[in-house]
Amino acid sequence: MANFYLKGDKGRIALPPLVEGRLLKRYKRFLADVRLMDGRVVTAHCNNTGSMKGCAEPGFRVWLSVSDNPKRKYAHSWELVESQGCLVGINTILPNRLVSLSIEEGLVPNLKGYDAVRREVSVKKGSRLDMALFKAGYPVCNVEVKNCTLVRGGVAAFPDAVSERGRKHLLTLVDLKERGERSVIFFLVQRPDAISFTPADDIDSVYGKTLREVVKKGVEIEAWRARVTTEAIWLEMKLPVVL
Repeated sequence: MANFYLKGDKGRIALPPLVEGRLLKRYKRFLADVRLMDGRVVTAHCNNTGSMKGCAEPGFRVWLSVSDNPKRKYAHSWELVESQGCLVGINTILPNRLVSLSIEEGLVPNLKGYDAVRREVSVKKGSRLDMALFKAGYPVCNVEVKNCTLVRGGVAAFPDAVSERGRKHLLTLVDLKERGERSVIFFLVQRPDAISFTPADDIDSVYGKTLREVVKKGVEIEAWRARVTTEAIWLEMKLPVVL
């Protein structure tokens, strides 16, 4: 069974077939032990480097994809978890793909009209952003995507752990804005229970302060909620941002 994600209609990304289980534990950040429905215990790769606060409790229902690549040490990859009664996408590969696809299909109004989307763009030595949008005669639009899985009382919050790397991305975005380019920080909330977005000041006050500072200097914020199912993921609605 291949481990891949297919572009679908209207900005949807189809997930590969998934197997269900119960989380036993997550450890070493990149590994999770899961008891499958047939009783087998497998070790799955977890590509989410965040704390996954509220999404990695033992006993939670989880869904894994399975790769047929013989070179992989762990065939299973952790894709989804059920938290607070809803499905949450924890795969950090999908946000960039989903956002770029949605932009290409004109589903993000503030980012419509560009001719090309280039992903994984080096903007200066040692600094890379998730994508850049191009249109002849217009400034380049730089976009950095952040995966958000923490929701408290309907409010999505980022980050879920102290993120110096995330803060550096904000500083890169404001630097490019001051050079005359357009800069956007895009928060993708991979769960359906968020009604607004705010920085998680109680977790990383420095990130929250920096986010407010760069916004004052012209960096734009897009915060969107995604609909997540065991078959697909797609952008559902834009969220109001509270700074």
